[in-house]
Amino acid sequence: MKAHDVAQDVPPPPGKIPFLLVGLAGVGLLAWGAYGHWRRDAEATATLEQTRTLIPLVRTVAAERAEGPLDLVLPGEMQAFTTAAIAARATGYIAERRVDIGSRVQAGDLLLRIAAPDLDQQLAQAEAQVGQLKAQLLQAQAQVEQARANVNLANLTNNRTTTLAVQGWASRQNADTAQASVLSQAATLAAAEGGVKVATANIKSQEAAVERLRALTAFERVVAPFDGVVTVRNVDVGDLVRADNGGTSLLTLDQDTSLRITVNVPQNDAVGVKPGVKAVITVPQLPGRSFDGFVERSSVALNAASRTLTTQVDVPNPDRALRAGLYAYVTLKIPRTEPAIAIPAEATVFNSNGLQVAEVGDDDRVTWRTVRVRRDLGRTLELESGLTAASRVIYSPPPELRDGQVIERVKPQSPPAPMQSAER
Repeated sequence: MKAHDVAQDVPPPPGKIPFLLVGLAGVGLLAWGAYGHWRRDAEATATLEQTRTLIPLVRTVAAERAEGPLDLVLPGEMQAFTTAAIAARATGYIAERRVDIGSRVQAGDLLLRIAAPDLDQQLAQAEAQVGQLKAQLLQAQAQVEQARANVNLANLTNNRTTTLAVQGWASRQNADTAQASVLSQAATLAAAEGGVKVATANIKSQEAAVERLRALTAFERVVAPFDGVVTVRNVDVGDLVRADNGGTSLLTLDQDTSLRITVNVPQNDAVGVKPGVKAVITVPQLPGRSFDGFVERSSVALNAASRTLTTQVDVPNPDRALRAGLYAYVTLKIPRTEPAIAIPAEATVFNSNGLQVAEVGDDDRVTWRTVRVRRDLGRTLELESGLTAASRVIYSPPPELRDGQVIERVKPQSPPAPMQSAER
C-alpha cells in the first residue's frame, strides 16, 4: 500500500460548528429551566397573596338555646304488668279444662277443676272425727256434773258426820273418813273439768285440721287471680298433678290491660329520670302509632357493671294493641337541669387545639373558639362552654380560615336541617 493511500483513509478533524450548536442547545435548556422556575415561583407568590387577601364566602348559623326537655331514645322490651304461673295445691287428676292459650278470663273465672278423691275422703274423715270429739266432750261434761253432785253429797255427809262426832253420836274415825271423801270428790271434779278442757282443745285442733282440708279442697277449683289472658298451658284433661312439687306450672296468666317496659338509662341522663317523667313509645310493627306512658319506678342505684339505671315505664293498653314481648323504642322526655347551647355538628373542627368552632363577630371577622361538648346528639351538639346563645358560627368552616380573617356571609340556597335529637 502506498503512503498517499493511507493518508486518504484518515478522517479530517471536526469543525467548530457542532460544538457551537451543542453549547447553544445547553444554554437554551438552562434558560428555559430558569424561566420555568421563575414562572412557578411567581405563580406561587401570586397564589399565596391571593389566598392571604381572599375574602371567603361562608354560610353561618346561629347557636340555639336548648331549653325544652331532652329526648332520649332507648330500646326496651314490653312485659306484662302482672304475670302469674299458676301451680297445683291439690293432688289429683285434671277433671275439667275450660281455657286454652289465648283465652281471656276475668278474676274468679274457673280455669281448671282437679278431681282429688283422696283429699275429699280425708276431709270427710276429719269431719267425722270432729263429731266424735264433740260426743266425747258431752261425755266429759256429764262426768263433771256427776263429780259436782258427788262433791255436794260428800260435803253434806261430812257436815253431818262432823256434827254427830262433836255430839258423841259418831266416832271420830267416821268424821275423818267423811272429810277425806270430800277431798277425793273434789279431786275427781277437777279431773273431770280437766277432761272437758282436753276435749275442747281436741275439738279445736280437729276443726283446724278440717278447715285446712277444706281450704285444700277449695284448690280443686283453679280460678283466675286477676283479669288477663292465658299465655301458657301445660296440662290437659286426665293429667296427674301433684301439690307443691315445684314442677311445671299448670297455666301462665298475663295481665295486659297495662304493660311495663324496662329500659337502661345511661349515667349521663340518669339524674333527670324520676317517676312521672313522660315517655313516648313506638313499635316498628305498628307504624304511624305512638303510645304515651310515664316512668313509674327505677332501681335508684346504678348497675355497677354497665353504669346504667334500670327504669320501668308503664303504658296503658286499653285496646290491647300492644303485646308482651314486643321490641319497642322508648323516648324519655327528660327535663333539663339547666339550658344548653346547641349547634350543628358540621360547625365544629377538631385540630391541635381540640374541638373548635369558627365564631363570626359583628365585624365579620373570624374568631376560633374552643368548646366543650355536654351531649352528642348526632347531628346536633349541646355545648357546656365556649359559646353563648347570641353567637353565630360558620357552617362547615374551611380548614384554612385564620383567626381574625374577614369573611363574607351568604344565605344558603336551602336552610340547614333543624337541630333535632338523634336516636341513641
